[in-house]
Amino acid sequence: MSRTAEPDSPAEVTVGVGPLSVGEVVAVARHGASVRLDDAALEAVAATRRVVEDLAHDTEPHYGISTGFGALATTSIPPAKRAQLQRSLVRSHAAGSGPEVEREVVRATMLLRLSTLATGRTGVRVGTAEAYAALLDAGITPVVREYGSLGCSGDLAPLAHVALAVMGEGMVRDAAGDLMPAAQALARHAFAPVELAEKEGLALINGTDGMLGMLVLAVHDLRTLLTTADVAAAMSVEGQLGTDDVFAADLQALRPHPGQARSAENLRALMAGSAIRESHRTDACTRVQDAYSLRCSPQVHGSARDTCDHAAVVAGRELAAAIDNPVVTPDGRVESNGNFHGAPVAHVLDFLAVVTADVASISERRTDRFLDVARNHGLPPFLADDPGTDSGLMIAQYTQAAVVSELKRLAAPASVDSIPSSAMQEDQVSMGWNAARKLRRSVDGLARVLAIEVLTAARALDLRAPLTPAPATAAVVALLRGEGIAGPGPDRYLSPEIEATVDLVLDGRVRAAAERHTGLLH
Repeated sequence: MSRTAEPDSPAEVTVGVGPLSVGEVVAVARHGASVRLDDAALEAVAATRRVVEDLAHDTEPHYGISTGFGALATTSIPPAKRAQLQRSLVRSHAAGSGPEVEREVVRATMLLRLSTLATGRTGVRVGTAEAYAALLDAGITPVVREYGSLGCSGDLAPLAHVALAVMGEGMVRDAAGDLMPAAQALARHAFAPVELAEKEGLALINGTDGMLGMLVLAVHDLRTLLTTADVAAAMSVEGQLGTDDVFAADLQALRPHPGQARSAENLRALMAGSAIRESHRTDACTRVQDAYSLRCSPQVHGSARDTCDHAAVVAGRELAAAIDNPVVTPDGRVESNGNFHGAPVAHVLDFLAVVTADVASISERRTDRFLDVARNHGLPPFLADDPGTDSGLMIAQYTQAAVVSELKRLAAPASVDSIPSSAMQEDQVSMGWNAARKLRRSVDGLARVLAIEVLTAARALDLRAPLTPAPATAAVVALLRGEGIAGPGPDRYLSPEIEATVDLVLDGRVRAAAERHTGLLH
């Protein structure tokens, strides 16, 4: 689905020797921000290239410069064949299969590889780094296939598909999304194909950039979705005549998890001023405790927040990394290493899939309570206009349940699997790319589950009239109604309303509507 650019999204991102931020990656990957290399990066790239060129003439073999790769690392390559070696490396490793990977993922991958090149630790030429920036600026996106990466040595196949396009080979999509040969796209922009020199092919494909790009995008999206989960929960607690007393700060402080505290604070702010809530704050209310799905929302949402914060720390470290093998050190050594192994990224990708499934699960349970006349405290069955004739939101909850079931399956970790490759040279791999691919589906699924909860809760709040909801939750209801998502009434075609609500959740408008009354939610 399309995403509108955030108000503070930069129009241009400068790639230097230091790390990019999450916001900068999102701006380039998703919103098409332009890219330029700063002078310090260009100087660092040029200085390191001189080291590689000196070693290329050395009589001693140097891995990736004058030798083959992987299991062929002991094979010496004569100077006349080294350019062919680099081309062959990229061509042979561009062996992906399956559906095309999303444009934003490929752009994130390209940008992050460029960021590593800009550190001056890889040994590429200045022109090669500039070619990546030029393709990003022109909106030329290499076709990368879904399957091919084992996450070690990094994302070899996806990165090889990108490098192939820089060489003027393979297929790309232009800024309008049209599919064409890379050579044609480069010619249209008067870009010369890059003829790779020593070390460059290896430097372009040895990194965790694909899985990292997907982690960065997921962390960015989950920050909005987890806050939106609080909005949905507040609407559900309010609509089901629940209590916000359990969200009191002193009660939450008895279990001092920071995410839990932030979620509870959000819930208090969102429910503030609710006439619906005040209507049953009397001795006549016999309910002692709300169901777990209502009462324990801060505990579940908060744990997911803490997990997301940990994943952001890992992403920040990886954004600051210079991953290649071999790497050119600041003192001029060329050293083999294992930094391309995707385990640190893969582990948090899997961790995020677990908490994403759990947040979706509790959201579905809150939604289901609205539809059951035995548990919804006076609302019509399935929130239907004419129960029996109308089915109301019965099947919307089926859709939620179907998505939640899928998210539970996707929560099974990819990073515990390993299939040896490269003649047992790469005998333990991270499967981080697979972890990232399934997390993308999980994040999308969570947005859909939350959207159905918001849609359902909004109808319930309307049915509580003449009692009025809190200003913040009322603003969300008003947003839906203003977008043509109607309130209670006879059965109608629901799928478009669900999809429209998904858009409102994904692009942050549900959260923003509430925040106009609460201030910034945490």
